[in-house]
Amino acid sequence: MPAEKPHMNLAIIGHIDHGKSTLVGRLLYDTGVVPPHIIEKFKQEAKAKGKESFVFAWVMDSLKEERERGITIDIAHKKFETDKYYFTIVDCPGHRDFVKNMITGASQADAAILVVDAKDGVMAQTKEHVFLARTLGINQLIVVINKMDTIDYDQKRYEEVKKDVANLLRMVGYKVDEIPFIPASSWEGDNVVNRSDKMPWYDGPTVVEALDILKEPEKPIDLPLRIPVQDVYSISGVGTVPVGRVETGKLKKGDKVVFMPPGIGGEVKSIEMHHQEIPEAIPGDNIGFNVRGVGKKDIRRGDVCGHPENPPTVADEFTAQIVVLQHPTAITVGYTPVFHCHTAQVACTILAIEKKLDPRTGQVKEENPDFIKTGDAAVVRVKPTRPLVIEKVKEIPQLGRFAIRDMGQTIAAGMVIDIKEKK
Repeated sequence: MPAEKPHMNLAIIGHIDHGKSTLVGRLLYDTGVVPPHIIEKFKQEAKAKGKESFVFAWVMDSLKEERERGITIDIAHKKFETDKYYFTIVDCPGHRDFVKNMITGASQADAAILVVDAKDGVMAQTKEHVFLARTLGINQLIVVINKMDTIDYDQKRYEEVKKDVANLLRMVGYKVDEIPFIPASSWEGDNVVNRSDKMPWYDGPTVVEALDILKEPEKPIDLPLRIPVQDVYSISGVGTVPVGRVETGKLKKGDKVVFMPPGIGGEVKSIEMHHQEIPEAIPGDNIGFNVRGVGKKDIRRGDVCGHPENPPTVADEFTAQIVVLQHPTAITVGYTPVFHCHTAQVACTILAIEKKLDPRTGQVKEENPDFIKTGDAAVVRVKPTRPLVIEKVKEIPQLGRFAIRDMGQTIAAGMVIDIKEKK
């Protein structure tokens, strides 16, 4: 793999069954990542189970359980190249229970493809994923209006769906005129990698061409080092290997590091990416690294690695601006839902609702309101029930955003304005 191509993490978002996994399978297949004999093998297996349309989706769903249930659960990382970039696809599940994975996936993404079924149009999760993508700081978007084959490649329907999606995107603050809307069929391979002759009325880019129009993300190398831990492995002969994505700063072999909240650290013995040892890692790199003096029991998912001279911030309390996406009743002081920030999931209590804001303008509507409800924006003071690493969005935006979940759904999304540090 040539090192000179810039790397991007790409999230695939959208409602369940709108064809996200099939799109990914098609991208990988038509760009030559997945050899035909593997597809052939999947085809036979799919036929035997009477699920032929799942063939491409199965390329991603390598977990057996997923194959049997026919849905995408975990975030599968797959690589492919275009002329300009090489991409790691962060496949975000669309299924309801899995929005928390979608949050982890989206928070690692530099750009996203929003997949919308041409027949169904905008659905509940289309909205939820768009809100999250925006709050989690994904600024670059490509919209694929998928399954055009199921509506006989009808231009009129494409225009209707495009209009609805554009309105939704505008509402959360995306600049719609910069976003391509691509009519496609992942199943048939229309306008994904190869241009389709079935839609002569469309003259915009294919999905792969649109990916090359994306702007390269700024690499926040000058910020302090922050690596949220996704997993911790014990590898015989090596020792403890935390795995995560470098969000900010850079990590070099030989560096002294510290993991917060536990405050345990040591020296970096080796860094590995895509099964190759590398001398240093920069933002966007998904790495495994071995630290002398750190055991598997010392650290866990949600901890954050940094340099001892500028360690990750552990919050005793923090002040945040949130937008309530949906709540069956209302949010009041004392409410303790789960906050998802980078790879951490920690229950946090709302200590105070300081201001209610107009979500469109950000102006203060009310001081110290008794409650906030769906559609409200607010400034709240929050206390984590156990130590949590979180940063001010103005200082380290990558670790300053979060989603709030409860009752199997995303209640709100927000960003950190101020932190009272744990001493």
